[in-house]
Amino acid sequence: MQPDTLTTLFQHHRWANLRLIEACRGLTDEQRDASVLGGFGSIRDTLHHIATGEQSYFSRISTGKRAVHSPDAPPMTLDEIAQSLQHTATGLIEWSAKIQADEIVEIDWDGELRDVPKTILFTQAINHATEHRAQIMTILTQLGVEPPELSGWAYFDEQSHQR
Repeated sequence: MQPDTLTTLFQHHRWANLRLIEACRGLTDEQRDASVLGGFGSIRDTLHHIATGEQSYFSRISTGKRAVHSPDAPPMTLDEIAQSLQHTATGLIEWSAKIQADEIVEIDWDGELRDVPKTILFTQAINHATEHRAQIMTILTQLGVEPPELSGWAYFDEQSHQR
């Protein structure tokens, strides 16, 4: 049975995040601390940001509440980031089948409470990670490291070879 559209989108999303983490495992600490002008920050910081952002989107979708991140918590390791992204993407896949187009969540938007459709949080989860994955891939390129192919075509090709 073919997965529905949202399932396919979030399966690709999970695959791309985890594939990028795998590509970063072989980097040195110095390389993981590299950044480029116009990006979020270092590879390490950007991967952490992708994971905590996705935790927040998933929490708001699944509970209606903001995820709480302790400012004193140490940065996640690559293994912890991968585990978090595996968990949240799987949750997003499951919840995408449950959410109705008119479901909303109240969000404090710069001091103003706003009703935001949960569908927008799904959209943002994909856009947010895609933007930051591209930034990491730019850093990898600048370091002379071939970034992984994360396109939908590469995902399709890999999935079709596994069947």
